[in-house]
Amino acid sequence: MTRRYLMAALLGLAPFTFAQTEALPKAETILDRYVEVTGGKAAYDKRINEIETGTIELKAQGLKGTYTRYSANPAEAYSIVEIEGVGKIEDGIDKGVAWDKNPMLGPKIKSGMEKAQYVREATFNSPLHWRELNSKVETTGTETIDGEVCYKVVLTPTEALPETMYFQKKSGLAVKTVATVVSAMGEAPVEMLASDYKNWGGIMGFTKITQKLAGQEIVITIQDVKTNQPMPPGRFDPPSEIKALLSKAAEKK
Repeated sequence: MTRRYLMAALLGLAPFTFAQTEALPKAETILDRYVEVTGGKAAYDKRINEIETGTIELKAQGLKGTYTRYSANPAEAYSIVEIEGVGKIEDGIDKGVAWDKNPMLGPKIKSGMEKAQYVREATFNSPLHWRELNSKVETTGTETIDGEVCYKVVLTPTEALPETMYFQKKSGLAVKTVATVVSAMGEAPVEMLASDYKNWGGIMGFTKITQKLAGQEIVITIQDVKTNQPMPPGRFDPPSEIKALLSKAAEKK
């Protein structure tokens, strides 16, 4: 009798009753499943633009505001956050030019890793494009989040820094992302929890995002999503301050 069988006998168990380690599904399978459970490729392909509106809350500071984001195929975006006592914070991307403007730091054109990260986030219907956006994807384990077992998937972008996403084993929905945010002030770890999924025009999307960054908790609640809407003329055009920076950069060349 081998030591393995001896131990089983001492415990009053047959050797075949030991639980076998369950093989992890491939990351490719998990990511493709996410597309399917949120609506399917055909539903995503029908979407050419989107307008999100909602609220934003900075818990520690007791600040609240409004959130609006316009986005369109293939990677056009413009978002506005207006917070009481802070002012208007804007960012966007148009024809590959990514930028932001806020009352504290002024206008800025994004470059390098910061730009690469923003372009990745602005890619419209991004769940469909995970193959183009990443050079490598890998399932590395499981973790229980809010009582649900989740697969842990590490995505390594073709550009930008790696991020880890967590997909519920049962539903296939993404519920958590851990990443590194790159900004003018450096790099900082961020954790984002996604919840309260709802069907918006054929696509299931989360309506609540709880973001933990640099000791702060920011909650974004999405109240409405409209797709395939007429966009205001020049909606994605950079503001005059950004155009001025682009002109100065062109003059220096």
